[in-house]
Amino acid sequence: MTEPSVPSGLRSFLKEIRVEHTLFALPFAYAGAVLGARGLPSWWALLWITLAVLGARTAAMAANRYFDREIDARNPRTARRALAAGTLSPAVMLWAIALGLALLVLAAWMLNPLCVKLLPIAALGVLVYPLCKRFTWLVHFVLGAVDGLAPLGAYIAVTGTVSAGALVLFLAVTLWVAGFDIAYALMDLPVDREQRINSVPARFGEQAGRYAPIVLHAVMAVLLACAGILANAGWLYYVGVLAAVVLTYYENRLYRVCENVFVLNERIFTGNMAFSVLFLAATLGGYLIR
Repeated sequence: MTEPSVPSGLRSFLKEIRVEHTLFALPFAYAGAVLGARGLPSWWALLWITLAVLGARTAAMAANRYFDREIDARNPRTARRALAAGTLSPAVMLWAIALGLALLVLAAWMLNPLCVKLLPIAALGVLVYPLCKRFTWLVHFVLGAVDGLAPLGAYIAVTGTVSAGALVLFLAVTLWVAGFDIAYALMDLPVDREQRINSVPARFGEQAGRYAPIVLHAVMAVLLACAGILANAGWLYYVGVLAAVVLTYYENRLYRVCENVFVLNERIFTGNMAFSVLFLAATLGGYLIR
């Protein structure tokens, strides 16, 4: 096996850790910071929140690729991933985990003591999540909780405390991520059953994999409304809640009419990306426009 050049190796690494997926976590992290500040947080806080999310997300994706490299190699959809195909060394992912966690630690230290105290929970979640699919179909909710720590951590970064509103937002994001991760698992349903990989579709069937996200995202919309009430958000915040309702309706239609699970997931990805950005804008507007 020939070693890849630095540019091609870097491209392979960035493709492996799916940097664009960080955009899922960032808008809600910023929304948590806005809820904590009751408006626009300081640019200093936003800088370190961004770096914390980047570090945590990099470590999580690297851990997922490292632990799942053999599973990925047996799955036709993922067999071409650099680590699974052997074109990228596993050591690269170990370094990425270490550096990602180091960046998370530095960012927490630069924010406040409570962030530092809660670091073990975040680090444990990042490292344990990839292993959960081997033991339980609740893996989607573990991933959701790991991503839900982004807005909760951002709220704590701004306020130095935990509030009921921040915890409700954490639960909402947990269900949001779990919902579209269940849809993602539909693409690997036959392979997961063959390899005895746990997921909601593998355990309960394809129909459950199509309906569970609808229920979870409907509950998410209710929780987002509750978080706004607890955080005394302005009226514009509830445009973001309405966007969650529209997203749920849109997904419901997709699950009913879209038979191709790969096309389904592409559309779900786009819809959820747009929703997260819109929700952030509505959250900020809720405090700036009264």
